[in-house]
Amino acid sequence: MILVTGGAGFIGSNLQAALVHRGHETVVVDRLRQGAKWRNLGKHPPARIIPPADIDAFLESHPPIEMVYHLGAISDTTAIDGDAAWETNVELSRTVWHWCTNHGVRLVYASSAATYGDGTAGFDDDCTPAGLQRLRPLNLYGWTKHAFDLRVARVMAEHRPHPPQWVGLKFFNVYGPNEYHKGRMISVIKIKHDEVAAGGPARLFRSTEPGLADGEQKRDFIWVGDVVDTLLWLMDTPEVSGLFNLGTGQARSYLDLAHAVCDAAGVPRNIEFIDMPEALRGQYQSFTQAEMGSLRTAGYAGHFTPLEEGVRRYVRDYLTQPDRYV
Repeated sequence: MILVTGGAGFIGSNLQAALVHRGHETVVVDRLRQGAKWRNLGKHPPARIIPPADIDAFLESHPPIEMVYHLGAISDTTAIDGDAAWETNVELSRTVWHWCTNHGVRLVYASSAATYGDGTAGFDDDCTPAGLQRLRPLNLYGWTKHAFDLRVARVMAEHRPHPPQWVGLKFFNVYGPNEYHKGRMISVIKIKHDEVAAGGPARLFRSTEPGLADGEQKRDFIWVGDVVDTLLWLMDTPEVSGLFNLGTGQARSYLDLAHAVCDAAGVPRNIEFIDMPEALRGQYQSFTQAEMGSLRTAGYAGHFTPLEEGVRRYVRDYLTQPDRYV
């Protein structure tokens, strides 16, 4: 049995599909709420869906879990409820960590590239307490993810008990199908496709960085299928533990992304620049690029999908189809 927290969400449901395809029995911890989020699981329902509020009781029932993928989180980069973010992103993670430790169960958990803040401290996935303490996240979400990474780093530095395999993954900008429930946190690719499909231009934020041209803000965009491949590789490679970046290792500009969306949609490249909302100023990362040496050294040799190929696949195989779900 595999437990996937956040298993009805974006990355979680893509992983859930792959696990079911492999023949695993899965239990998902998530909320479906009202709306279409259930469709993320429509083609590959789990054995059970546990509400997050009931996870303690479920774990206390001694279920025969062999591995936990802890992907559930409050991932809104504009979230302002500190108590809720801490409870979900730190305390729930701590509960899962201790349960896996006490029961000898392998654990992979989601961290985030948001922990790197504005990037001035670099993007090296140094998992020592000293290395992590150099980072200054820009928002509440990034800070809570960073706080849990620090907890883990201290446990390991002090040689305290830990799960037999533990892996934290600092996800960079993941895109692909099954993200439609995410509201304002949906990927830029989906937003730009909707804009050009409606006949308008692809709108990008003007640069707020001196000397950086409009549209030249860069992120490390990674196709969700590549993320799932990495998660499955970790299942197949129990000797690997650590905190790792998960991106492509290649930053690409938002202008590149907008052009790729227009090309995939078969419309002329039409870009319009608009002012950045005040709510994002001071919290916006103008550059991210994963240093992928640690994961490669650990043995991962998987291929990362180029941006143009991933955008084309997303647009043509999902966004323009009657059934957009994995």
